Amino acid sequence: MTKRILAKDFGEVAVLMGGDSAEREVSLVSGKCALDALLRKGVHAYAIDVDKTVVDQLLARRPDRVFIALHGTKGEDGVIQGLLEVMDIPYASSDVASSSLTMHKLRSNLFWKGIGLPVIPTKVISKDDSLAALNKNFSFPVCVKPACSGSSCGISKVETVDEIPAAYAYAKKFSEEVMLEPWIEGREFSVGILGDEALPVIEITTSAGFYDYNAKYKNDNTGYLCPCDLDLSVQKKMQEIALAAFHTAGCRYWGRVDFLQDANGKIWLLEVNTIPGLTSHSLVPKAAEHVGINFDELIWKILAFTLR
Repeated sequence: MTKRILAKDFGEVAVLMGGDSAEREVSLVSGKCALDALLRKGVHAYAIDVDKTVVDQLLARRPDRVFIALHGTKGEDGVIQGLLEVMDIPYASSDVASSSLTMHKLRSNLFWKGIGLPVIPTKVISKDDSLAALNKNFSFPVCVKPACSGSSCGISKVETVDEIPAAYAYAKKFSEEVMLEPWIEGREFSVGILGDEALPVIEITTSAGFYDYNAKYKNDNTGYLCPCDLDLSVQKKMQEIALAAFHTAGCRYWGRVDFLQDANGKIWLLEVNTIPGLTSHSLVPKAAEHVGINFDELIWKILAFTLR
């Protein structure tokens, strides 16, 4: 018989939010939503807005465990996880290595390609690359994006080779390495992960050119179809790929895996998000709700993984 978990079992919980990445504002919203959920469940929780004083803040309160609601660099890339490992504080996210791997879109792409998962072919580009060579070797449109960023920050759809320098400069604001890959026209899907289970597939529809930052967090016209109308066998395959990508990268507890389906019906694995958004527009809470897990219970379940 499994022991029932009580709020007091968690001890004092720090919810880390904010940070200094391009996703700071979204993180503050995610963090507040998670904090409010824990408080409603009776957990002794409080917020830490992560900045250069985060070590001092953690030392001052010495929380028993941490709920991480940081997005992007220094939050989702293994940096804060490494700090918590050194301080011996349990935390509700993937570990250092898996966070680092999945945050880096190029390295994770190559990793999943190596084990046979269906990833989009990609190339690292630099400002010194010949536009003539790119024009010769790639069919347009293409996607130019930062290798390390989230929430679709820094991504451009490039229609002609002359647009590449501006797209490169934009992506460079978010990451040292910049990637170029074919632009896949098609449908966008997401699969949430909770423990060892894949949540229902969600289709994202948007009037924007793609599911960009505004569509994710600001546009109320963005649609979320759950259940979606994909054939059940395709949904099952997508969930299987999601779990394979998540677990082979060493991820744990919870996350989200994003996909594209092209005009020919082929599924393409895009990325794993180890700390997805927890806002009113976010996908994991929507998928969890579809299987009867409300938001407060979702946050509780995520934190409960730290008691294992």
